[in-house]
Amino acid sequence: MPTSMNAPALRGGLLALLAATLFGISTPLVQQLGVGLGAFSTAALLYGGAAVVGALTRRPREQEARLQRADVLRLTAMAIFGAAIGPVALAWGLQRTSGASASLMLTLEALFTAVLAWRLYGETMDRRVWLAMALLLAGGMALVLDQGLAGGVQLMGLLAVMVATASWGVDNTLSRALAERDPSQVVMGKAAMGATLTSLLAWVNGEAVPSLAAAGGLLLVGATGYGLSLRLYLLAQRAFGAARTGSVFAFAPFIGAALAFALGDRSASIWMAVGGVLMMSGVVLHLAESHGHTHAHEPLTHEHAHDHGDGHHNHTHDPMPKGSHSHVHAHEPLRHSHPHVPDAHHQHSH
Repeated sequence: MPTSMNAPALRGGLLALLAATLFGISTPLVQQLGVGLGAFSTAALLYGGAAVVGALTRRPREQEARLQRADVLRLTAMAIFGAAIGPVALAWGLQRTSGASASLMLTLEALFTAVLAWRLYGETMDRRVWLAMALLLAGGMALVLDQGLAGGVQLMGLLAVMVATASWGVDNTLSRALAERDPSQVVMGKAAMGATLTSLLAWVNGEAVPSLAAAGGLLLVGATGYGLSLRLYLLAQRAFGAARTGSVFAFAPFIGAALAFALGDRSASIWMAVGGVLMMSGVVLHLAESHGHTHAHEPLTHEHAHDHGDGHHNHTHDPMPKGSHSHVHAHEPLRHSHPHVPDAHHQHSH
């Protein structure tokens, strides 16, 4: 079996880590740039920038599979949870709690994503994964206690951030089924719908028009921390599933908390430190998982970007294309053993 069969997990991990870095940097920047702005206006600008990135990075049809009419309902739900409820709750919460604690609370997004992926898609969850999620949850509870001691306003802000993490957990799980589509087209569609909806809500609620500096800054943050980050996140999901991508993405809050500290946030406490250690332990434990056994592939016909060096795409072309390409193709029954992750070709039950 080709050694490249192990490459998707490594590639997926690196893509998710890069996505996490971009999103982690964005959180304290949104807190700084969003001062005095309404939550709907902030979300609209963030996803307006993301939509531009999606439009500019689309690939030709022969390289990436296009969205189908049947995907519209799922994409709409992704926009509601991921581009409206999530960013609005985050923007509101960031103005009512510290940037460091909010960044760390976002680690719980991995917990929500993993549980939903397990329940809805049957992704593998062994004892090590369950222990990792328990550590993430314990860390989140430590942060809630920390903000509860700081006062009611701080606690309400942190609970709003928790709503954002739950919304993005739903969004991440919904996006798993679209991981084989052109990620830029998914980003563009989701972000455009989210930006339109939140713009209308900002207008209905009479929110103040942002200054050019704030608008430009939030559009740029949205382009990188939301648009480009989401594109990389979808590619990581394609490589190794929703739960594992969410776990690696859980590094984002630690990047955000470090940047918040560098920007002058000195709100750290003993409970925040305890929460951070628990969450980091959960992330590391989750990433240490290894899964491999003899498994069977049933006949399958689908369309997605692929190449012919992964041990699963053995169909022929005349002439054989170079590199990644996309078209409808069929997989013959196959039985073999190798380390694997729950990507599009490993959906078997355990």
